Amino acid sequence: MPEESNPLSGLWPPAPSGTTDWLVELCHDGTTGFMPPVMPDAAWVLNAMYEHERGPAETSYHEYRQARLADGSAQPRSIAGIDLEVGVSTGGGLGRAEHPGPGWRRLRWAELARRTGDPVVPDGLLPSYRAFPSARKEGSWPLGIVPPTEGSLDRPTWNRLVTVLTEHSPAGPDTPCLAYYNPLMLQTFDFDNLHVRAGRLGDAPMLYDNPEVHFSPSNLWAEDRSWVLCTDYDLWATKVAGPPDLVEALLDDPEIEAIRLPWAP
Repeated sequence: MPEESNPLSGLWPPAPSGTTDWLVELCHDGTTGFMPPVMPDAAWVLNAMYEHERGPAETSYHEYRQARLADGSAQPRSIAGIDLEVGVSTGGGLGRAEHPGPGWRRLRWAELARRTGDPVVPDGLLPSYRAFPSARKEGSWPLGIVPPTEGSLDRPTWNRLVTVLTEHSPAGPDTPCLAYYNPLMLQTFDFDNLHVRAGRLGDAPMLYDNPEVHFSPSNLWAEDRSWVLCTDYDLWATKVAGPPDLVEALLDDPEIEAIRLPWAP
């Protein structure tokens, strides 16, 4: 999309080259997002999942899809001659996500863990599609649950996270920030240039609707490097590294669901 037609260009113009050099030194590869170490603390903010008020259904997304294909109410999907119906329809998505609407409620990871007996995150792993195997039928989620999307925060969590970051940044909404989008997110798959924008933390909610991508930013950080977040393209959570008071605020927040992972500090 031409820069002049991108509504972000005024408040979040492209950043000067070299703004990610410190992240390259700190984290090395940023193809799926620059994953920071503790700085000096860190927490993982979990992407939202939702459950219908009637509860999880017996039918899985895959069973429902196969039934619709069988009765002709759905047509087989393919891209460039590749059959997309091979494999399991898990029910999971990729990229931005909204609240599903009336009749749906937030399903906390901790609640689902108590219900299934699965850990919130399996030992040694990061929050991803490997979570909650007991909740799924042959890899497919029940129709009554909308699982977290991969590679992006959902909008309610993104907005709340920006609010908490604002409350714990000395300059508040005027905190200078930078946002990086990894090349896998870009519609042009541009691996040659780092796509970084500079702006104010108070204007960060609009980054969620960047028309160049279908994801929240891979990285957002304060210009003074006091905190940095990473939403990895392959994960269901965002790592926030920064001062202990910020991390504790995330862990205690009534809207955000955040955890510490001892094996992934």
